[in-house]
Amino acid sequence: MSKKKYTYDYPMPCVACDIILFGYDVDSRELNVLLIERKEEPFMAHWALPGGHINMKETLEQTALRELEEETGTPSEAVHLEQLYTFGDPGRDPRGRYVSVAYMALVDLSTFPKAMAGSDAKAIGWFPIIQNRLSPSSLEIGALPELAFDHLQIIDTALERLQGKIVYQPVAFNLLPNRFTLTMLQDAYECILCKSLDKRNFRKKVLGLGILKPCGRQKGSHRPATLYSFDSKKFWKKKNNGFFFEF
Repeated sequence: MSKKKYTYDYPMPCVACDIILFGYDVDSRELNVLLIERKEEPFMAHWALPGGHINMKETLEQTALRELEEETGTPSEAVHLEQLYTFGDPGRDPRGRYVSVAYMALVDLSTFPKAMAGSDAKAIGWFPIIQNRLSPSSLEIGALPELAFDHLQIIDTALERLQGKIVYQPVAFNLLPNRFTLTMLQDAYECILCKSLDKRNFRKKVLGLGILKPCGRQKGSHRPATLYSFDSKKFWKKKNNGFFFEF
């Protein structure tokens, strides 16, 4: 009798990916996270992050993008994706020893296709992130529905990462439309950092970076504001010459 493939004489943990997809709503000025309602046990009918098992011939990033598309209909080209952290508490999953490699994804909601629940999800929805004013890198109790597994901890970790990166990398532009006003940009920073920023200083700092390109004026306004776009080519050229983005 041939030996069964992938059978070992010692315990082997299972590896999965979970994806925290953040989307910023410029109208409500809220940061949102995409959740799915689980169709299967464990935690059936609980809300959770999209995610799933890693296939044997996939990279971690390929798994994250595949699961995001399968469970939410999100095309891979629509998101900015980066690895966040590995969560491996022995008791995090009642099915057994599961290790999750979490990815943070950012998306512009104004051009984002309508999310559709996939085969593994009963429902899908965007939920606003309500931060704790006393501890901005954590969520208010009750801000989100009861979540499966350790997904609240994962979202907290992603929020802390986003708050850290937004002041030294231009990740905020991944959450905004291609053309935005400085007010939209400041609103996004204030929402994510959970604090008010001085308007004059903010604009002076942002424009002084030299990575925004004017592209017309906002329509339908008595005093139309200037629209800008993020000049990624100029940013990378500056960065290669030793430029450091610092807000």
